[in-house]
Amino acid sequence: MTGPQVLPTQVAAQRIAVFGATGTIGRATVAALVGRGHAVVAFTRPGVDAATLPAALAGAALRQVDVTDPVALARDGFAREHFDAVVSCMASRTGVPHDAWAIDHRAQLNVLEAARGAGVAHFVLLSAICVQKPLLAFQHAKLAFEAALMASGLRYSIVRPTAFFKSLSGQIDRVRKGRPFLIFGDGTLTACKPVSDDDLAEFLADCLADDSRWNRVLPIGGPGEAITPRQQGEALFAMLGRPARFKSVPVAMLDGIAGGLGLLGRIVPPLAAKAELARIGRYYATESMLLLDPATGRYDAAATPATGTQTLFDYYRAVLDGATRVERGDHGVF
Repeated sequence: MTGPQVLPTQVAAQRIAVFGATGTIGRATVAALVGRGHAVVAFTRPGVDAATLPAALAGAALRQVDVTDPVALARDGFAREHFDAVVSCMASRTGVPHDAWAIDHRAQLNVLEAARGAGVAHFVLLSAICVQKPLLAFQHAKLAFEAALMASGLRYSIVRPTAFFKSLSGQIDRVRKGRPFLIFGDGTLTACKPVSDDDLAEFLADCLADDSRWNRVLPIGGPGEAITPRQQGEALFAMLGRPARFKSVPVAMLDGIAGGLGLLGRIVPPLAAKAELARIGRYYATESMLLLDPATGRYDAAATPATGTQTLFDYYRAVLDGATRVERGDHGVF
């Protein structure tokens, strides 16, 4: 007679350090780990008022530390205590070169080095699927740390999610106010399989127990078919009971902005950062967030793995109904 089946989420409780815990994905990940019975220490930036932190961090111990200071990170962060695993959801806020290399690379290296000193056996990294076609500073910074993690000797799970709901929700208010939905070209230049914060958090948490996710790079999207910006707009108008209205923005406009700011940035350095933001906008306007087939150079929706049950259109309905609100990131094109 066999015993009960052991599910991937059934793993002995571990002591886990979570970085980037105050972001929307970090908060969901803390909640998923606490829900599995793990002892979670959630790291926040110095000066964060604990009273303002969301309820999703309840059940975790909170610890403030400057991740850009390796001495403080080891001394005051890990504090010479033992941890079984690290889950890092850290990411640069803007993606401009200085910010990207400071956070997506150097701060992550600081965490990795401190983790080794704390006896960590497993490092789960939240990366991004866009690094498979690196054209931007933050993508190169992320790839550099991925390489360092893979060479570290620690067990790793590198998770590369597709688009996030919050990044695709910037036009909800615009459409609700009766304005057209903005698209690049005809709205079918790109497609994605967006994943919710909660579904991604469950996937990250299960990396600790599912050995099929160990020492692997894991692209992951949400459920359902890949959707284009035009389909996103059509769905929003349908939910509001209105005929779809679109306004096309030429990609060349972003090229002109990026090029102009780039030239001016040689004279006025702050404009160089704005040029990079324009290049980031262009990237997301023209590149699909799907698995890239290296043999063909084409994005493959069918080959993009999926997880979870929540769809972008479920999220749109919840926002329109007032059941949730959009917390946008820094990389939204609109």
